[in-house]
Amino acid sequence: MSNIRLFFPKSLSINLTDKLDKSQSHYVSKVMRVKENEVFSLFNSSGEWEAKILSISKNIVEFKTIKQLRKKDNTKEIWLAFSPIKSNYQNFMIQKATELGVTKFLPIIFDRTMVRKINKERLEKIIIEASEQSNRINVPIIERSQNLNNFLKNNSMSLIFTDLNSNNKKIDKSKLTDKPICIIIGPEGDFSEAERSEILNFKGVQPIKINENILRSETAVISTISIINYVIN
Repeated sequence: MSNIRLFFPKSLSINLTDKLDKSQSHYVSKVMRVKENEVFSLFNSSGEWEAKILSISKNIVEFKTIKQLRKKDNTKEIWLAFSPIKSNYQNFMIQKATELGVTKFLPIIFDRTMVRKINKERLEKIIIEASEQSNRINVPIIERSQNLNNFLKNNSMSLIFTDLNSNNKKIDKSKLTDKPICIIIGPEGDFSEAERSEILNFKGVQPIKINENILRSETAVISTISIINYVIN
């Protein structure tokens, strides 16, 4: 089997016959030069499947699934609430967070957020590509931007607050419940005092100082997710 992994948005099941879209067909047939009767893999939240190419006609690949390779993941939910930043740094951050296991992205517009719009379609493409590359099955979702007040109305999460002012340098695993773990990363100008107070009032929040130095947003994201993975695994 080739090492090609592609995200397929439709339902997958054994002996399913379907077609790849134009972009994926071009990649498989022209870039990777896979031929009829050769196999590759398709995945989505239902699992991963081995598929055989039935035909390549008018640059469209038709395939048939022949067996299931892996079932859906039952990994711990990790969410990332972040302030939008400049696109090149943000693209890198989203890519690496996906590779490290984030399951949901929540853009937050803080008082000091400089970039107030995101290209959701572009970020979704980066998420899919990173999921294909990193061998994960569940593709993270990215929500629409919201303000901090609306975000904190969600009490179905265990909140990890990256706070430069905190004296705490460890995450208490005993305080993590079955709820999704949500990391909140502030804007490059840091949280305002009012925002910091709001977050600290969130029930069960764990503030943590991850480094003595002031980190760029993307560095803080990678560092904090790595710490979370170490704690829960």
